[in-house]
Amino acid sequence: MHRLFVALPLPETVCDRLLDAMDGIEGARWQGEEQLHLTLRFAGEIDPPVAEDLVAALSAVRAPAFELAIRGVGHFARKGRPHAVWAAVAPSEPLAILQRRVERACRAAGLAPETRKFVPHVTLARLNASSGPIGGWLADNALLATGPWPVECFALYESRLTAGGSDYARLEDFPLG
Repeated sequence: MHRLFVALPLPETVCDRLLDAMDGIEGARWQGEEQLHLTLRFAGEIDPPVAEDLVAALSAVRAPAFELAIRGVGHFARKGRPHAVWAAVAPSEPLAILQRRVERACRAAGLAPETRKFVPHVTLARLNASSGPIGGWLADNALLATGPWPVECFALYESRLTAGGSDYARLEDFPLG
């Protein structure tokens, strides 16, 4: 079984800016530079034959290259308790189109439809019950921004769960343009 997801890799300059914002929440598990990405679709645990079908379906995705930018921060909560803080991605119609095409490719490969709404973001930290309050961090980073960067490919990643968190391996790139 492979634990796979489809994402946009980030350039080093964007990662550097995001790493600068990663401080100020007690007990947060901040992401490392190698973990920063924008998820288009989490595929989950899939068998090797389905993974091969997924690669074939993703290879058929066609979309133009485009630009993205970071604009602000946010958080996800479960049962009223924050479980992640993230950098927001500025609204982008080309990104929305690419995400829908990736979703269609995943379904064509036999994956169940994604039921969650697509919220373009880059996860910066994971939180648990012992994490400190996030309000100050959200206020301090409300204006977090990066200049636009070119998006010229998307990639298939494998996530390996370890005691220290997830390790991500970039398996294959799919060019845009």
